[in-house]
Amino acid sequence: MRYPKFLQENGTIGFVAPSFGCVMEPYHTLFQNALRRFEQMGYQTKLGPNVYADCGIGISNTPKACADELMEAYEDAQSDILISCGGGELMCEVLSELDFSRLKQAEPKWYLGYSDNTNFTFLSTTMLDTAAVYGPCASEFGQEPLHDAMRNALSVMTGKQLHFKGYDKWELEQLKDAEHPLVGYHLTEESRPVLYQYHNPVSGRLAGGCLDCLANLVGTRFDCVTKFNERYREDGIIWFLESCDLNVMSIRRALWNLKEAGWFSNAKAFLIGRPGCYGQEMMGLDQYSAVTGILSDLNVPILMDLDIGHLPPQIPMLSGAYATVSVTDGKFEIQYALKS
Repeated sequence: MRYPKFLQENGTIGFVAPSFGCVMEPYHTLFQNALRRFEQMGYQTKLGPNVYADCGIGISNTPKACADELMEAYEDAQSDILISCGGGELMCEVLSELDFSRLKQAEPKWYLGYSDNTNFTFLSTTMLDTAAVYGPCASEFGQEPLHDAMRNALSVMTGKQLHFKGYDKWELEQLKDAEHPLVGYHLTEESRPVLYQYHNPVSGRLAGGCLDCLANLVGTRFDCVTKFNERYREDGIIWFLESCDLNVMSIRRALWNLKEAGWFSNAKAFLIGRPGCYGQEMMGLDQYSAVTGILSDLNVPILMDLDIGHLPPQIPMLSGAYATVSVTDGKFEIQYALKS
């Protein structure tokens, strides 16, 4: 596993939009404020050509244009790290235009994003053996006040912090909208992990992302999970998974798909984020049985309702790192080690 160089003081942050850009509100105003904030921190900023583009289908531009932007930014020596502008719908189509052989030969670079960005963060880990950060996209750094989740994501890429604890509260319904773009998280719900077959602590190699995207990659030429499992068989894999648009039935189907494809053959544990369909029940199936009904026979710990993904705040997940997870006094903790 390769770990990129940490962002230094006065370094340059590159911004790319392989999924949606920052055109519509509230994302445009948030991104403008984020850029001011990064510059006040002393960082230089460099914007890709699609950051303000809005001419694609489910992404900022054509798949080729998005791929060209990402390739250029990744190979550009001026940008020290990359932060994606946002999530979207069809970043999977960008993969067909990327040259992964060139990316593997390039100097590794931190890439931060989540949701649709799973298409790159997960492949960076499983195809390129390069660590990436699954965490907040660029516009979220513009909120007022700035939540610790954004500071934590940045602290990973600066090398200042590798140990994180779950946050006290989370947002079920946001107040941010086009008229109130800079509003911070509306934290009303108490964070408490739901544990299944759990024992303390658990260690292994971390991989995962948004289930909506991962299920779509199964069986494609970008599915290198079998080889990834083999390379890190001695570590075992801790899977972190969360979902955006899937209902509870779709979550169960997606997990069945990944399991039957052999993805979980080397699983040590599962870290499950709060789903976008939080609290939903369908035909007696809820968000918990949707997971345990498929994964329980693997006889590994399953931790649910964690601070991962679409119901913020989210702990930065250092995909590719060796991780040790524990729960102490009802609080989730994760410690990363930059083990090759």
